[in-house]
Amino acid sequence: MGILDVIVLGVIQGVTEFLPVSSSGHLVITQYLLGINSPGNTLEILFHFGTLLSVVFVFFNEIKLILMSLHERNTQILIGYLIIATIPAVFVGIGLKDYILGIFDSVEYVSLALIFTGSVLILSSKFKHSQKKHSFFSSLVIGLAQALAIIPGISRSGLTISMSIFLGIAPKEAAKFSFLLSIPIILGASLFGVFELENDGMIDSLTVFVAIFTSFIVGILALKLLLKMLEVGKFHFFGIYCLGAGIFATFL
Repeated sequence: MGILDVIVLGVIQGVTEFLPVSSSGHLVITQYLLGINSPGNTLEILFHFGTLLSVVFVFFNEIKLILMSLHERNTQILIGYLIIATIPAVFVGIGLKDYILGIFDSVEYVSLALIFTGSVLILSSKFKHSQKKHSFFSSLVIGLAQALAIIPGISRSGLTISMSIFLGIAPKEAAKFSFLLSIPIILGASLFGVFELENDGMIDSLTVFVAIFTSFIVGILALKLLLKMLEVGKFHFFGIYCLGAGIFATFL
């Protein structure tokens, strides 16, 4: 795999990680179309680490505020909800790791997952939020949605934000919770990636740097675009795109 291939995949990862169109699904389709062979899912994990840095960069003030107010009750409750929402994905990621890795090369699975994602996003436009706050129940449901989104083609941000909207939570608050929730999951996956990286020896240090840097820069731009789309109520437009991408993928 050449550096140009890494840049192409890094741009796609950065754009699709935060836009609710499934970054993993787009990486599977792109690698298939361009004939790019990636060593397992190690390269994708590097891209995820780059986009993790994007989350930290864009939400730096919010993260800083949380860290500085750990002694406050509201912050402790928020962290508790984030932990609750993280648990399902941890169990699914560890328990079904081999199965999930096996479908990372399946365009057929991805096409069906994209169609599912598109349907959920479009459906979210039919729900009106009522300024509800996060609770134990909502955190658990959002966590289950995130666990389901481990499947390539199902958007993590799309599913978790949509589920929050279904539960009556305001889009802006839904997005904040979703991206804070992404930090422990992506960080955990990145740690697994370091172990894999040491064992396969197929990616050099330059590739690692390019993969992380490209997805980081593009991820910042994509994240800001998504937040803007949520503000103007156009979130469900991504659902139309996902349906089209899913239908297109079924013919590959």
